[in-house]
Amino acid sequence: MQVSYPVLYSFRRCPYAIRARMALSCSSIQVELREVILREMPPSLLCRSPKGTVPVLVLPDGRVLDESLDIIHWALTENDPQQWLPADGDARSLDMNRLIAENDHSFKLHLDHYKYAERYPQQAASEYRSLGEVFLQKLERRLEQSAWLAGERLGVADVAIFPFVRQFALVDRPWFDRMRRPRLQAWLDTLLASALFSSVMKKYPQWQEGDAITLFPD
Repeated sequence: MQVSYPVLYSFRRCPYAIRARMALSCSSIQVELREVILREMPPSLLCRSPKGTVPVLVLPDGRVLDESLDIIHWALTENDPQQWLPADGDARSLDMNRLIAENDHSFKLHLDHYKYAERYPQQAASEYRSLGEVFLQKLERRLEQSAWLAGERLGVADVAIFPFVRQFALVDRPWFDRMRRPRLQAWLDTLLASALFSSVMKKYPQWQEGDAITLFPD
């Protein structure tokens, strides 16, 4: 019997794609992985999502999810064995959503300016970094109160925000390691060393039309 898998268009280093893959892996939902190169988006992706970004998940019924948070919530609604999602009515849900929104908007903006400072000569890279530090300090304060960003166990907020903090740290890792934010640094290192992160960062060749199916997680 032929099995029809959801199709995931992904790019290994994209933080949005990383968090989507982490949720899919946690949920143990297998997808057909199509690794793309951003400057060479395949026509089949653009046909389903003209905005041309990743990740994009095409479900067997034809529905298209082209926002990473939608993919995360779909996967965890299907199967959430580690209880990453807050329970219905949990007061933490609104707080978590606000924190993720701040990450995805203002922090991501400062991150891009810091990482690609040569494209934004209006300010020095250090000034863009200082703007991003405001959010990092907020995360540090939360981690002083609990082991994870939204409580005592890993959850959606951690997975949604982690790839962007990782990217921020990689711009100048020696500087990041010198920061006086021990809980944030330990949080990042724990996630970087996790089996989950390692499993979703496996390298795959660029997908081409007609290639054999690559299943993820394998």
